[in-house]
Amino acid sequence: MTNAYVVGIDMIKFGRFPERSVPDLGAEAALMALDDCGLKIQDMQALYCGNLGQANAMVGQRVLQQIGQTGIPVVNCANACATGATAFREAWMSIKAGVYDVVLAVGVEQMGRGLLGGSGAGKGIPKEGLLGSGTMPAVFAEAGQEHARKYGTTFEQFAKVSVKNHHHSTLNPKAMYQIETPLETVMNAEMIAYPNTKLMCSVNVDGSAAAVLCSEKKAKELGLMGRAVKVAASVLTSDPWQERDLVMPDVNTCTRKAAATAYEMAGIGPEDVNLVELHDCFATAEILHYENLGLCKDGEAGRMIDEGESALGGRVPVNVSGGLLSKGHPLGATGIANIYEVSTHLRGEAGKRQVEGASVGLTHVIGLGSACALHVLEKVS
Repeated sequence: MTNAYVVGIDMIKFGRFPERSVPDLGAEAALMALDDCGLKIQDMQALYCGNLGQANAMVGQRVLQQIGQTGIPVVNCANACATGATAFREAWMSIKAGVYDVVLAVGVEQMGRGLLGGSGAGKGIPKEGLLGSGTMPAVFAEAGQEHARKYGTTFEQFAKVSVKNHHHSTLNPKAMYQIETPLETVMNAEMIAYPNTKLMCSVNVDGSAAAVLCSEKKAKELGLMGRAVKVAASVLTSDPWQERDLVMPDVNTCTRKAAATAYEMAGIGPEDVNLVELHDCFATAEILHYENLGLCKDGEAGRMIDEGESALGGRVPVNVSGGLLSKGHPLGATGIANIYEVSTHLRGEAGKRQVEGASVGLTHVIGLGSACALHVLEKVS
């Protein structure tokens, strides 16, 4: 089975673009990724497109209408916040299976404003607002409070995640915000769902990212191995059955299952990872995922943020892009944008936020429902 490599990858600066269409945003990132490796849409054998808001509207084909309708197969993917990573994984699988040698993956989203979640109740007495809440701030507030109950994690420790990620984003020109947010500002911001204040919630933005994936044989043939990044592991999980209270979602188990599989597939352990882009949809989520991904032992995530281990320059920098909290979270684009960030560091091209000596990076997203996607990326030389 061939190895698969990222040979071209890029993303647009995240922001608000109400005057543009979803295919227009996706097309821009696609052309940027193609330019990154010097290939054309005519060189692509298939397109895998991730978009959630227009999942029934053939977004991938509409992207091709803008950059070249070459008649290639198009697969459109929707998998909640794991949508972009799922499209990337489908592209990776087509290379690994030997079906294609060079393919394009695109993730794109235009977001609305306000709360996500809390809709789509099933039959019977609606539980929304009676037995917890399905809105995303409430779900991740409850998960954070459970961590606090078990390990004594404090409001201040959760808030430090936001301070860190907003600082990182001041070094990233493609982040939505480049604004320092001191601890006092974060803790005194409008309370959304305790312990998450407004500055501890991810930013709903528009955005797109794209990647060109290649087989080893084709990458060598095209002379593209010099900046190639190896996809050492690609894993997608859903919730396993558990005997538990099903009123509130479990935001941990599918990540732990994915991490164990990804480390085994890549032949590494969490101690070998040099940087991580993880799903900080809320500050509480980042704390939980330090432990879910094995970056520290259970109960040590609060200490990890206190001691700066996850900050740029720390033991294992997390979300040096600014993360979903400050770079932004366009659902369908986030998974590939995370892969762009890690690939940029492995190439040594991240500028002021470069993680020095990075050779292995990990990306993580989780879409409630649930879907968790992990990718382990390795520097080639």
